[in-house]
Parts: sequence; structure tokens; C-alpha cells
Amino acid sequence: APLQAIVKEALDLVAGRISRRGVKVQVTGEPVVLFGDRTRFVEIFMNLVDNAVKFMGDQPAPRVEIGVEQAGEDLALYVRDNGIGIDPEVQPLVFGLFHKLDPRSEGEGIGLALVKRIVELHGGRIWVESEGLGQGACFRFTLPAAVNCAGSSVRCPPEPAG
Repeated sequence: APLQAIVKEALDLVAGRISRRGVKVQVTGEPVVLFGDRTRFVEIFMNLVDNAVKFMGDQPAPRVEIGVEQAGEDLALYVRDNGIGIDPEVQPLVFGLFHKLDPRSEGEGIGLALVKRIVELHGGRIWVESEGLGQGACFRFTLPAAVNCAGSSVRCPPEPAG
């Protein structure tokens, strides 16, 4: 399915929270297609966007950007926000099952652990980058077994040999 269709489905599922918080969501127009378990791909974006919206803090112009970019040899998809950011010291912990950095936040803390599992099932990896508190965060992930970006301006990962 085209990336935009998957993202739209995910955004529809968290539309209430997005509009309540007044978050502006920007989605790339790159012609990237994901092959595989569409429901799982929707879950990835739903959880990452939901997470971004949840941790906007008091950002007056909350924004989430969804796109694709080159990450070394791989094509990485990303969900970037301008929210509260993540202290570099705790970044490695954010994907831990039930690891909640803020016990007052809503949810059970399984969203990011689930996302990591889906990404890994598709032969990918996921990581987070944030300059620190107040600097927003960017979750990047690869899905080498599922991505086709023919016709887009980003370089497709090479086909696995064999």
C-alpha cells in the first residue's frame, strides 16, 4: 500500500487526540510503497504519532512530520515532532516494555515496545534521536523487507541477494 494511505489510516485512528491538541501533521508526498502486513504498518504510525502528540508539552505550535530519508545504506521512515524531547540518557530505554518515562502520562507504556517488535519482524531497526529536553524527538525506522521506493527521490535499499 502507498505510505500515504497507511499513514492516513493511522491518523484517522488518533484523529481525536490530534485535533484536541491542535497538532499540525505533515506527510511526505514521496511515492513509497510498503508491502506486507498493512495492519501492522498502521500500528507503527498510529503509535508513533500518538506518542508524539502525547508528549507535546506546552508547545504552542505542535507539529508532527512524517517522511522518508536516507539512513546510510537504508531508507528510513520517520515521525518527527517538536514536543518535549527525550533526555539522551534515557533514549535507549524508550522501547522497553512497560517502560514509562513519565508515570503520569496516559497509556500502558507498551506502544513503543510494540512498534519495535513490528519493525524487527520486518527485518528493520528503530531508533530515536532527540537533542534533549524541549528539543522535540525523531523516531526513525527501517523496514527493508517491506519498502519499495521506485520513482521516489530517495535511493532504494538494494535488493537482498539470493
